[in-house]
Amino acid sequence: MLNKYPLWKYLLILAFLCIGLVYGIPNLYPDDPAIQISGASATQAIEESLLQRAQTALEEAGIAVKASELNKRADTSSGLLRLNRLQDQLPAKDIVRRALGDDYVVALNLAPTTPNWLRSIGARPMKLGLDLSGGVHFLLEVDMEKAVATQLKVYETELKNLLRRERIRYRSLPTLERAIQLGFVDESALNGAQSLLRKSFADFADFELSRSQQGELQVLHLAMTEAKYNQIRDKSIEQNLTTVRNRVNELGVSEPLVQRQGGSRIVVELPGVQDTAEAKRILGATANLELRLAANPDSPRAATETFEFRDGSRPPAALERDIIVTGENVVDARAAFDEQGRPQVDIRLDGHGGSRMLDITRANLYRGMAVVFIEQKPVTRYVRETANGTEKETAIQTFREEKSIISLATIQGAFGERFRITGIGGSAEASELALLMRSGSLAAPMYFAEERTIGPSLGAENIAKGITSTWWALIFVSVFVMLIYRFFGLLATIALAFNLVLLVGLMSIIGATLTLPGIAGIVLTLGMAVDANVLIYSRIREELKNGLPVQQAIHEGFDRAYSAIIDSNLTTLLVGAILFALGNGPIKGFAVTLSLGILTSLFTAIMFTRGMVNLIFGGRNVKKLWI
Repeated sequence: MLNKYPLWKYLLILAFLCIGLVYGIPNLYPDDPAIQISGASATQAIEESLLQRAQTALEEAGIAVKASELNKRADTSSGLLRLNRLQDQLPAKDIVRRALGDDYVVALNLAPTTPNWLRSIGARPMKLGLDLSGGVHFLLEVDMEKAVATQLKVYETELKNLLRRERIRYRSLPTLERAIQLGFVDESALNGAQSLLRKSFADFADFELSRSQQGELQVLHLAMTEAKYNQIRDKSIEQNLTTVRNRVNELGVSEPLVQRQGGSRIVVELPGVQDTAEAKRILGATANLELRLAANPDSPRAATETFEFRDGSRPPAALERDIIVTGENVVDARAAFDEQGRPQVDIRLDGHGGSRMLDITRANLYRGMAVVFIEQKPVTRYVRETANGTEKETAIQTFREEKSIISLATIQGAFGERFRITGIGGSAEASELALLMRSGSLAAPMYFAEERTIGPSLGAENIAKGITSTWWALIFVSVFVMLIYRFFGLLATIALAFNLVLLVGLMSIIGATLTLPGIAGIVLTLGMAVDANVLIYSRIREELKNGLPVQQAIHEGFDRAYSAIIDSNLTTLLVGAILFALGNGPIKGFAVTLSLGILTSLFTAIMFTRGMVNLIFGGRNVKKLWI
C-alpha cells in the first residue's frame, strides 16, 4: 500500500525524538559559579572541616555561599563551594587561598545544576566555547633561570663522570650562575682535564674556558656562552609548550588554545572545563624523577644527599649525588598493579637512558637504588604596596623544591630500558604520576601568573542576539513555508523543531563545543532543512498538476526528490569536513554544527516528514491536498 510505514519505522522516529529531548534538556539548566578546592597532590584528602573553614572565611568577607559539596572518589577527594554571583568568584578565590594556605589548590569552576537522574544516564549540557560561556584562562610564567641551572647541573655531572673515568683527580667547587668550576691540585691535572674535555665533551664549544688560582687549587672555569644560554631558554619554553599541549590532550578538552606569549610565558585557554582544579594541578605540576644509587657507608659526606621518604614510612636515606637517569629519559609510563594488587607505574626509557641503566645495574648488583620524586611546590607571599596614596596587597608566587624517595629497592639483576616504580600511595597517585611522565617532563617550573574565567568575548548582548537570531530564523522560515505550502508548511515547521531538538541532543551526546560561529551553522542548518522540504513539496505539486492521484503524487514527490536532496547535502557535508580539517577554532565550531545539522536534516526530511505525511494521509481516500 502506498504511503504507509511499518510500525518499526514510527517507533524508530519516536525513539530518536525521545533521545533528542532527554539529552537536550540539560542545556536548560545554567551552571553555578563556584570555587573548587583540592589537594596539591592527587591523594591529599579534603575534609568537611576544611570546607567549613573556607565557607566561614567567605561569609565573614560578605560573600554568600549558595551550597557546599564534598566529593569523594576512590582515594581522592575535592570540595566545591557554589556561589550566587559570577562576579564573586575572583575575590572568593583569593579569600579561600589565604584562609587555607599553599597546601591546597583553589581554582575557579562552573558547577553543573543538571538533575541527578539526567546525569546518571550521561545527559549533560553542550560544551560552550570561550565566546559563549567562556572557560578558564591560564597565563603560565616559565622560570627560565631554573631551566638554565638544571641544564648546567646535567653538564656538571657529565664532566665529572668523564674525569672519573680517566682517573683525573679533581675537587668539586660551587657552581656559579652560568659557569661550572672544577678544582685541581696541580697544573698538569688541569691540562689533562682540559685536553680530555676538548676531545670527549660533546658541548665543549658552547663554553668559554678560563683559569684562576684559588689558594692552592688550580681552578678551571667553564662559562656558558650567550648563544648557548639563549638556546637553552628557547628549548625550555618549547619543551614546556609541548608538554602543556600533551597534558591538555590528556585532559580531553575540546578546542583548547595553547600558545607561547613573549619570551617566557604560555597562554592556555580551556573552553567548557568543569574540573579546573585538576586542570591547574596537571598543567602546573613539575613532576620529575631521578634514579640514584644508595650511598655506601664509607662514602664521603660531600658526595651524598639525604632524603625523606614520601610516605614517611621509613627513616631518611643517604643517596649518591650522581644521577643515573631522569624523567627526561622517559618514553612511556603506564599505571598498573602488581601481583598483590598494589599500584605501580611501568616505565620505559629511551635508548640512552636504557643503555646507562643497564651499565649501572650490571656494575652495582645487590646495591640499593632509589627513585626520587621531584616537585616544585608554589609558595605565595603577600606584599603591601602604596601607589597614589592607596595601599594595595599583591600576591607573589615563588617555588619550593621538594625531593622525596618513592621507593628504595635492591638491584637483584641487570635491567635496561624497562622497569617499574612501586611504593606509590594509591591508584589516583599512580595514574597522575604516569600521566605527568607520559606527557613529558617540564624543562623548568611554571607558576600561574594569571588565572581567570573568560566571559563571552563578544559581550552578553551579542550572544543574546546570536541565540535570538536562531529563533527568528525558525519563525520566519516557518511563516514562509506555511504561506507557500499551507498545511504541508506546518508539517515542515514541526520537522524543523524536531531537527533542532535532534541537533542539540546530538551535540550534547558527542560532547561537541558550541561557539558563536556554531550558532551561525545552526541557523544555516534550519534553512537547508527547509530546502529539502521545498524540493519534496514542489515535486508533489508538479505530480498533482500532471494529473496523478493524490496518493501517487505524494509517493512520487518523495521518491524523486531524494536524489537531489542527498546530492546537495553530501556536497555540503564534504565542504564541512574540509573546514573542520583545515580550519582553526571558530571555523571548526561552524563546521561541526553545519555537518551535524546536515545529518539531522537528512533524517528529518527523509524519515520524519514522510512519517508525518504517511500517518496523516496514508491509506485514506484523499481528493485534494492543501499544498
